[in-house]
Amino acid sequence: MGAVLAAVLGASLVGCSSTGGKRAEERAAQAAEGRSAVNTPRWTFAMVTHSGDGDTFWDIVQSGAKQAAVKDNINFLYSHHDEAQQQAQLVQAAIDKKVDGLIVTLAKPDAMKAVVAKATKAGIPVITVNSGSAESEEFGALTHIGQDESIAGEAVGDELDKRDRKKALCVLHEQGNVGHEQRCDGAKKSFGGTMQNLYVDGTNMPDVQSSIEAKLQADKSIDAVVTLGAPFADAAVKARESAGSEAEVDTFDLNAKVATALKAGTLGFAVDQQPYLQGYEAVDLLWLYRYNRNVLGGGLPVLTGPQIITADDAPELAEYTKRGTR
Repeated sequence: MGAVLAAVLGASLVGCSSTGGKRAEERAAQAAEGRSAVNTPRWTFAMVTHSGDGDTFWDIVQSGAKQAAVKDNINFLYSHHDEAQQQAQLVQAAIDKKVDGLIVTLAKPDAMKAVVAKATKAGIPVITVNSGSAESEEFGALTHIGQDESIAGEAVGDELDKRDRKKALCVLHEQGNVGHEQRCDGAKKSFGGTMQNLYVDGTNMPDVQSSIEAKLQADKSIDAVVTLGAPFADAAVKARESAGSEAEVDTFDLNAKVATALKAGTLGFAVDQQPYLQGYEAVDLLWLYRYNRNVLGGGLPVLTGPQIITADDAPELAEYTKRGTR
């Protein structure tokens, strides 16, 4: 019986390697050459985010989305604005273009509710990413892809406790962003020490640095600074040095600079929500919905994080951050 089972399994493996495996190799090769791996119609998908200019996080999101678009024969359009009303106008512009699918962020959901409703009423399938997991289903989106910001915040609080931190500063760089508030609130909830919010102007990096520096100079008992985005971690490190503080700097999100700083020990840890996956899966799931009416999540968010990244993880991830996929 064992010999028969082995023969059956062997035949199955041969079948897989000669069909499914071969097709997977062909599709990977086609995508690498910038060619579609499918023969579905060339649909147009638009992504509209709340990103400001120069935010490396959204470069990684776009990298994932663009690679999925190549594979899925999708014409991919990207636009962004950090002001909620302007973001809503960009969504309206995508609706006017009669796109075949829409990917949006809900950092400021009240401003986005009406325009997302217009998209769904027009028959445009919508997926939300990154922010707005609590509102996604209510607004009519197929699913939400990202991390639960409250859970991510709680992971930070737990990690700070493991590092024996007692007094932390949570630096919010975009007022009105519900996801940022949830991160800091989550961290406060699980952290055994005390945590204070510091609001800064994220569009003005010198102001970010000087605000953190002033706080560290005024309160030498602060032993941890948590920033909510990778670009702000570097400003916090400079602020710490200028203030003569020994506070550990930790951050949400990962990029090449963060990976290098983790390896060097100038950052304590990072919270990775895998933005590449957020872009890639959003495009891929829209394609699956258009092609086969597939939906993931079962009414719950499709989580891409959080994952705590430390100095031990940095060397392995550095290669991926350099190519813009982590």
